[in-house]
Amino acid sequence: MELLKKLCSIHAPSGSEYAVSEFLLNYIKKEQKNWKVKPDIIFGNDFQDCIVLIFGKPRTAIFSHMDSVGYTVGYNNNLIKIGGPSAKKGTTLVGEDSKGKIECNLIAEQDDHEFLVFSADYKREIERGTTLTYKPNFRDDKSYIQCCYLDNRLGIWSALEVAKTLENGAIVFSAWEEHGGGSAGYLGKFLYEGLGVKQALISDITWVTEGVKHGKGVAISVRDSGIPRKTYLNKIIALAKKSKIPYQLEVESAGGSDGLALQRSSYPIDWCFIGAAEANVHTPDEKVHKKDIKAMVDLYVYLMKNL
Repeated sequence: MELLKKLCSIHAPSGSEYAVSEFLLNYIKKEQKNWKVKPDIIFGNDFQDCIVLIFGKPRTAIFSHMDSVGYTVGYNNNLIKIGGPSAKKGTTLVGEDSKGKIECNLIAEQDDHEFLVFSADYKREIERGTTLTYKPNFRDDKSYIQCCYLDNRLGIWSALEVAKTLENGAIVFSAWEEHGGGSAGYLGKFLYEGLGVKQALISDITWVTEGVKHGKGVAISVRDSGIPRKTYLNKIIALAKKSKIPYQLEVESAGGSDGLALQRSSYPIDWCFIGAAEANVHTPDEKVHKKDIKAMVDLYVYLMKNL
């Protein structure tokens, strides 16, 4: 879990994905010699901070977003939400501006502006535009992993595990998912027009709910705020049954992912969200069962071979 611990410690809220991107490029270039197939690594200005890995002749792409929730410092140390953070009063935040490293606490105060709902307890005024994220506290016991930003550093970790044995497929590391999306559309365009890829799997982390429990297998989402195409979903569920890998079906009315961005694009790319479920969503204490992590990796490996 050392790689996951490192990923969770990277300061990269939406808009600041470059930090995770740089880490991933270094990791991939170092580790790809140990993978079954050495991928083509696509990145650069035309892809902003995103990365696309091409293995063999891809039919299906894994999408995994690099960003996290967090806060932007506004005026007088008021904090504007990035995505949907759900921290409690007193939560420790970290960041850095030109005057040095910052460690401060949330103070719950209502502001006149809709999204200025917290302020930072700090000895000086933090420079405007500075981003703050949760201070990492990685916990690894017999059954669970717990830390901030398992959503979606665990989705990235799972995709990198799949990369070790992947022969034909694409892995996409995307941006801005927590704050409205914005990269999945043009990444899908690149895959569809350039490689003929028409299928996607969304490697992301979902919620523990009344219908999705810890330790019962990876969640296959029938729907959230987006609805995948039924024929594609049926194909995935049939393969999951055949694999004998533990899974749960998720049915939600809210939430979204890069899949929703693909659905809203002008390209006919089928998608399905498949990921382990966590408790304490968007807090410093996100918690995932190790059995579900294993099932997530195993099912992705199986689907990428058989879809």
